[in-house]
Amino acid sequence: MAKYVLISLPSTFESLKATIADNGTVVPFNIPNFKIGTLDALVQQADDLAKLDSACQALVAKVGDSLRTLYDGDEQKASEHKIVNDKPTDQYLRSFSWNTVRYRADKPVGELFSGLQKDLVTTDNDVKGKLNQYNQAKTNLTALQRKQTGNLSTKSLTPIIDPSVLIQDSEYLETHLIAVPTNLRKDFIKSYETLAERVVPRSAVELAHDDEFVLYAVTTFKKNGADFQQKCREQKWTPRQYKYVEGGKEEEKRELERVAREEKKVWGEALRMVHTGWSESVMIWAHVMALRVFVESVLRYGLPLEFVPALVVTNPKLAKKVKTALDTAYSYLGGNAVGRDKRGKITKDDAALTSEIAAAGVGGHGEGNEYTAYVYYEFEL
Repeated sequence: MAKYVLISLPSTFESLKATIADNGTVVPFNIPNFKIGTLDALVQQADDLAKLDSACQALVAKVGDSLRTLYDGDEQKASEHKIVNDKPTDQYLRSFSWNTVRYRADKPVGELFSGLQKDLVTTDNDVKGKLNQYNQAKTNLTALQRKQTGNLSTKSLTPIIDPSVLIQDSEYLETHLIAVPTNLRKDFIKSYETLAERVVPRSAVELAHDDEFVLYAVTTFKKNGADFQQKCREQKWTPRQYKYVEGGKEEEKRELERVAREEKKVWGEALRMVHTGWSESVMIWAHVMALRVFVESVLRYGLPLEFVPALVVTNPKLAKKVKTALDTAYSYLGGNAVGRDKRGKITKDDAALTSEIAAAGVGGHGEGNEYTAYVYYEFEL
């Protein structure tokens, strides 16, 4: 899996490449010069953008999971369809440029933030709505399929029951269908007649059986039917509700076919929506990170705007070496806040100050929100 490091430094692009060396590929991450408001506004925007960054990351992860689910857990197939603006995700990030048509760069940072936040919520709702629709269609199909393929305690009895075995027009008698676990069939035959009052003697007829259950028809007087069924439940025998309907078998088959077609149709719609959701959520996240890098860079490096934003494409193993190389070359930017010993750990005298700065959300962060002397964000896709 690729690991990305988004950095900003008051340096040159060539110097950054030399610092990273063979630990990753460094590409420009083009960010416009946005309108800068007051210092107080920038500090608040840095906080707001950090929260929006987390929301973007969560949505991207959720959409990625949904993509894998729709492809039945096929990670490779899901990865092949992670396209952003008609480009593979990695290529989109490597060639990132601000979408000035959708998010005009001449607008204030606060306005851009609101637009990005609104688009994220819309994308989340669109994906969630279509996935809920698909999950309902899948649940409906699964329920119908279970009726066709389950055991005799749950499956549809329509294809099994011959209506001639049912008492249908009697004023006093009625037929009960009881699914009895195979290992309890002897107990059933021995005791069903005395389970309740007015059970017709020797009325039990075996209608069907499978590996788990035997289905019996039993006749009782109507007034005692409810009591008989309750006593069956107490014995772990399952009364089955069934009413003969003319043409029911054919209707059940048509319903299964209809629901299967609906599930397939909604699956296609959900897949298209999730593809769009991936493209949108990654695109929004990239723009949020770009805006965040800009705001953090202004807060950290001040004016005039002389910082170089770049994207480092690496892997989890080499990412630590990238961080170490950057710390070695640029820790001076943090002054005393990042004094380190020979092992690279923050010195004790400065640890409290560093914690305060990190808690305030100033600058970048590595794993565990560790304070860095420069703008630094790690992420994976």
